[in-house]
Amino acid sequence: MPKEYHYDYAIIGGGITGIAIALSLAKKKPGASIAVFEKEAHSGAHGSGRNSGVLHSGVYYPQDSLKAKFCAQGKQLLSDFCEEHDLPISRMGKVIVPIKPDQDSQIDLLYQRGIHNGATVSIIDRQQLKEIEPEAATATGRALHSPGTSVIDPISVVNKFVDVLKRQGVAFHYGTSLTKADPDQNTFLTQEGNTVHYGLLFNASGQHADKIAHLFDTAHEFTMIPFKGMYFALDKNSPLRLNGLVYPVPDLNVPFLGVHSVKKITGEIYFGPTAIPAFGRENYIGIDGLEPLEAAKIFGNLAIQYWINEQGFRNYAHDEVSRFLKPRFAAAVRALIPRLETKDLIPSTKVGIRAQLLNKKTRRLEMDFMVHKQGNTVHILNAVSPAFTSSLPFADHVVDKALD
Repeated sequence: MPKEYHYDYAIIGGGITGIAIALSLAKKKPGASIAVFEKEAHSGAHGSGRNSGVLHSGVYYPQDSLKAKFCAQGKQLLSDFCEEHDLPISRMGKVIVPIKPDQDSQIDLLYQRGIHNGATVSIIDRQQLKEIEPEAATATGRALHSPGTSVIDPISVVNKFVDVLKRQGVAFHYGTSLTKADPDQNTFLTQEGNTVHYGLLFNASGQHADKIAHLFDTAHEFTMIPFKGMYFALDKNSPLRLNGLVYPVPDLNVPFLGVHSVKKITGEIYFGPTAIPAFGRENYIGIDGLEPLEAAKIFGNLAIQYWINEQGFRNYAHDEVSRFLKPRFAAAVRALIPRLETKDLIPSTKVGIRAQLLNKKTRRLEMDFMVHKQGNTVHILNAVSPAFTSSLPFADHVVDKALD
């Protein structure tokens, strides 16, 4: 039989952003009834569990952005949480290297941003780079070193947060999707036919945040364009050894960091991710997760972006699509790690989808986190990297804005 639920606070999405909002609410509103609704059977099934596990230091982000405001603080809070709960963390550090001679000035810009944003960074020369990361190369003789960049196991962090929340009385409804919403009555329906009444609702549904917002009749000018992040693993027989993480100087016109090295907490090394336009929000493999109507809409938006070339999208698309081919992917890695051979790369099942928000009015890919409040609903529309790193202070910001 259909049921009725009444909660002071309802959160749609059981990934790291939704979980962090629940933690913030439990802290700020003790005794309130809080529930998390997640369409999958467990938390972290998508972006929160498929990311690289890197706790970023806050190097890349303009000083007036939400990413800049919360990244360094979030890294410290999550590091403290891992230590408190004996969760694995490796402070392996990161180097950011220019791969073209004309990128030297970008090192200075990233250094200035990092210092302003509270990151510990230094500019190093070629000899210092060789001492820190012998296999890495710089096209200009300089690089940026971020010793505080760390790696964690994201799933273990998500699961521990869920355990903490359950002990605090937060309800979790797994395997539950929304089918209809009535924002005037502060209710929504689930696929089981249940009615949920809420005092205040938070939409933290990641790859589906725009669709949920549209159900509540808001944020219609925004849509998601999914980008598939594919990886290759480094063959264990390869002579290459990396001490930490190696990233290229990114194209700051687009919200992607480029193909880089990923060293898991267990020591395995991957290279990626690509940012290849995908035609489904959960199109991880083959045709899984494809819906014809949505695929057509995504294709249409991609075609417009390609034609108008906003943010240099055309050249970016050419570069990324070419990396679908292993030799071109290897060439991108070789710009960072010159000794890498194509045979060093082996296929990997590691893949993620970046839910990138597009403003259909300005035709720009949104670069920063975005929070949109409408009535008794709050929608987190662009919780992309470094959303995991920033999750705890960003959630406090979202909750404070909602309760104001």
